[in-house]
Amino acid sequence: MRVPLSWLREYVDLPATETGRDVQAKLISAGLEVEAVERLGAGLSGPLVVGKVLTIEELTEFKKPIRFCTVDVGQANGTGEPQEIICGARNFAVGDKVVVALPGAVLPGDFRIAERKTYGRVSRGMICSGDELGMGSDGTHGIIVLPPEHEVGIDATVLLELFDEVLDIAVTPDRGYCLSMRGVAREAATAYGLPLRDPALLDVPAPNSYGYPVQVSDPVGCDRFTARTVVGLAPEARSPIWLQRRLQKAGMRPISLAVDVTNYVMLELGQPLHAYDRNRLDGPIGVRRAEAGEKITTLDGTVRVLDAADLVITDNRGPIGIAGVMGGAHTEIADPETDAETGFVTGTSEVVIEAAHFDPISIARTARRHKLSSEASKRFERGVDPQAAAAAAQRTVDLLVLLAGGTAEAGVTEVAAPSAPRTIAMPANHPDKVAGVDYGRETVVRRLQEVGCDVYGQDELVVTVPSWRPDLSEPNDLAEEVIRLEGYENLPSTLPKPPAGRGLTERQRTHRRVGRALAGAGYVEALNYPFIGEQALDQLGLDADDARRRVVTLVNPLSDEEPALRTTLLPGLLGALRRNDSRGSHDLALFETGLVFRPEGEQGVAVRLPVDRRPTDEEIAGVNAVLPRQPRRAAVVLAGAREQAGWWGKGRPSDWADAVEAGRTVAAEAGVELIISADQHAPWHPGRCAAFHVEVNGEKVLVGHAGELHPRVVKAYGLPARSCAMEIDLDLLEQANEGPLRAPRISAFPVATQDVALVVATEVPAAEVEAALREGAGELLESIRLFDVYTGDQLGEGAKSLAYALKFRATDRTLTVDEASAARDAAVALASERTGAVLRGA
Repeated sequence: MRVPLSWLREYVDLPATETGRDVQAKLISAGLEVEAVERLGAGLSGPLVVGKVLTIEELTEFKKPIRFCTVDVGQANGTGEPQEIICGARNFAVGDKVVVALPGAVLPGDFRIAERKTYGRVSRGMICSGDELGMGSDGTHGIIVLPPEHEVGIDATVLLELFDEVLDIAVTPDRGYCLSMRGVAREAATAYGLPLRDPALLDVPAPNSYGYPVQVSDPVGCDRFTARTVVGLAPEARSPIWLQRRLQKAGMRPISLAVDVTNYVMLELGQPLHAYDRNRLDGPIGVRRAEAGEKITTLDGTVRVLDAADLVITDNRGPIGIAGVMGGAHTEIADPETDAETGFVTGTSEVVIEAAHFDPISIARTARRHKLSSEASKRFERGVDPQAAAAAAQRTVDLLVLLAGGTAEAGVTEVAAPSAPRTIAMPANHPDKVAGVDYGRETVVRRLQEVGCDVYGQDELVVTVPSWRPDLSEPNDLAEEVIRLEGYENLPSTLPKPPAGRGLTERQRTHRRVGRALAGAGYVEALNYPFIGEQALDQLGLDADDARRRVVTLVNPLSDEEPALRTTLLPGLLGALRRNDSRGSHDLALFETGLVFRPEGEQGVAVRLPVDRRPTDEEIAGVNAVLPRQPRRAAVVLAGAREQAGWWGKGRPSDWADAVEAGRTVAAEAGVELIISADQHAPWHPGRCAAFHVEVNGEKVLVGHAGELHPRVVKAYGLPARSCAMEIDLDLLEQANEGPLRAPRISAFPVATQDVALVVATEVPAAEVEAALREGAGELLESIRLFDVYTGDQLGEGAKSLAYALKFRATDRTLTVDEASAARDAAVALASERTGAVLRGA
């Protein structure tokens, strides 16, 4: 919402010395998000005056049309003589009043006006357009042609209100009343402690039976509809300069008088309005739900197919507008046209004004369904004051009568559903408890009255909420109003005092340890949205019966392309990998920890729990029963170099082994050792995929996979060649851990290292050899590490050599060579028995 400071001063007597920055600070302190203050006219200085075009001479000897003009600027030039000006624009004629920048003037952008010779003549000034003066576009893209009644030689900067400050306010969804000058003025008046001149306080005639007929068939969707009629409008009447300038400053383009007036009143009071050409209406105005498949051509010229849930405005021919969103083209205000023979101006002379109140949810859904956000829909979906409709209609009628010479008909139509004021019961000390500050009853009552509430009672307050604040629905909302008006900055900073013995759960500790370990291993955390679409699952190459294709679909997704909750972390991470690679970061190692959503069995629909009481155990159990399983997982993706090359040596690219090692790192933080074996599982390469298992209650349980991605997946996602990934279930790792992590026992005795190289068949997994060595070595084995893998002619086809470093240590003595050798021999013997391993060179 753009708020011109000059307009704001009409409703609040702000101190004359207050600048836009000062008002910004006050409103921010009151809780509004004032993003910027724009200074209009910055860099502009006069003389800038009104002139009258006396003569125009067309200069045809140049490549483009050029006009040599003489302009009467009165005594503004000090001589009273006509001012000679060269101009290339062609949208003005002899006798028109224009804006003239005389020599010495400076226009925005440090464009200095001086007397100069050009096109063989001397130009003493410039005839200005709106863009050149920083006024913004009015739709004409040409020279400003002023109404003829303005006197020659007067200061145009005052006439056009070129100097002003505009506050740009980002209105949050709960503060819809601030999408109006009335709402912002109320906040400014409260912030400064000044009285408000409410523009909605108008004398409005009582409803009667003489107004334009209106039939509301859906009182839930439209609980109030006011119609007023103005006749005898002058079709040639134009919006005055002050009205056009206020619209421009507020970010709207002037169109025609009737439309400009409805937009002006909407900005002023926050009530969207619509003007119909009465001569184009056919019968009574109706409000109903659309019939599925009905069509309407909206004001933007688009033919739209309506949904049965859309609320529409109709006449006897059918829909003439999408309620609260956009009007139809069939009843729009006609542009004035001048008859070439008679000179008479024709156009709309009779207008029916609509001021209605529509259901916010219905309007929001319709606007999103048709991808048609308008100034009206933005206000209706945030909540419009239903009591302001009659005042807005009256304000519109008054302006049309004043500016277009019309006559207001006596008929006043008002269709309103019965309603009662909303009240909230609240203890007087409730804001004190919420904020931890002793405000006292008097402060609470005063602040709520400043908001517009009526307050009764002593210790227990009964608060009647104003009609323009639909967001106030419970005591906490009222407490928030008191706190923000008293100043968030005045709240003391106090640390909470948690009860003793509480802290992070073991699941939370594991999650944090895993994140720190991966970060320490060189991975960068990438947090992604938990939403996916069918395309992402197709790109992963998942089979039709893959469990990851069974998703939980959202009722109201943020994006139609991603309507479901993720069943795996990989799509988000691979998307982040692709984006970073496309932006020049080619050496990447990313990780993410978070929930995935895996539905099981028949998924029901969760019921909405009550908020006026604690839900029963049965209600909570019913909601939990339909929730999907939500395991916590960790995943990594890698591409490019894992170790950079430099003066220290050669680098190396990331490969499947790095992904497997990431799984080991995660498992180590959970206090679990992985059992690793070869596997085939999408989206990994069938020959470079490892499965992770752990033992849970004596059984092997699959917890994740790692390896190089399948080439088809790499191509589908647009990833670097040979990208790798790992995904592992943290909850299953926690189940495999028999107890809390214990610190390692450190021995003071020296270590004995023994190396062994075993030759096995190529198809034998290294993990099986390692497991046999570990078991055979017994309790003296401290660690085992595979440090070399060799294949070649020396071994023959179908064989490989695995070299392991075994470290032995005792906790109570220094091991002898015989003891270490015996443990090594036992390990080799068991490995030979289980895997057929043979000592290399034996």
